[in-house]
Amino acid sequence: MLPTIEAVADEPATTDLSVSYGGSLAVTGVNLEIPERVVTAMIGPSGCGKSTVLRCFNRMNDEIPNARVRGSVMLFGRDLYAPSVDPVVVRRNVGMVFQRANPFPSSIFENVAFGLRVNQYHKREIGDRVERALRSASLWEEVKDHLKRSALTLSGGQQQRLCIARAIAIEPSILLMDEPCSALDPISTAEIERLIRELQREFTIIIVTHNMQQASRISQRTGFFNVRRDGSGVGYLAEYGSTSQIFDNPSSDEARDYISGVFG
Repeated sequence: MLPTIEAVADEPATTDLSVSYGGSLAVTGVNLEIPERVVTAMIGPSGCGKSTVLRCFNRMNDEIPNARVRGSVMLFGRDLYAPSVDPVVVRRNVGMVFQRANPFPSSIFENVAFGLRVNQYHKREIGDRVERALRSASLWEEVKDHLKRSALTLSGGQQQRLCIARAIAIEPSILLMDEPCSALDPISTAEIERLIRELQREFTIIIVTHNMQQASRISQRTGFFNVRRDGSGVGYLAEYGSTSQIFDNPSSDEARDYISGVFG
């Protein structure tokens, strides 16, 4: 069983990570070390493999038929893809927020309580943890008097914050975010970005984004992914470093061209 964060603290990392779908290589040779409690952004053109790599950290690629992962993804001193590691336990320690808000068609309270019930938290704990998660997601004051209402009555930005509350309610150590603001208006996007800056005090956050300004605003580390120019369509990690270095002084022409908008 994967140890809990209280037992072992270790930074997530990949070594020679490659992912293929149905025999076709999607992304290859990814080596990453993700510092704890910082925001790491993954940027790059569509089809370069950044979301595929993100999903490796909670084994969501297991749910895709014919997906195959090679190399290693280390967390808490374990290779997450070792035969002895239960993916359900991995997902207990690694929360995920998707591109579009996906609240369940149930009450606001039950949306946040879902993971707590699945993980068999005691009834007496659930109420306190739901409130704590909603407060951490900056949503409590807006919904505290309406917890029995359907989550589907919330605005788009509120629904995304609810999904963040649901993801953090069981207190994972890692929070994955796959373009969490792409479907939101500028005001809701600013709220989510403010929330991300607050959450990094408690969580290691890895975010995929196509918004260069967003990556530069909220992250401390950035990985630039690109696609091979040989026509294979295979993605790879072209450059990785501090966000300031990647944006102000990238070491490759391709990163400079992408960030400046020459292609994307």
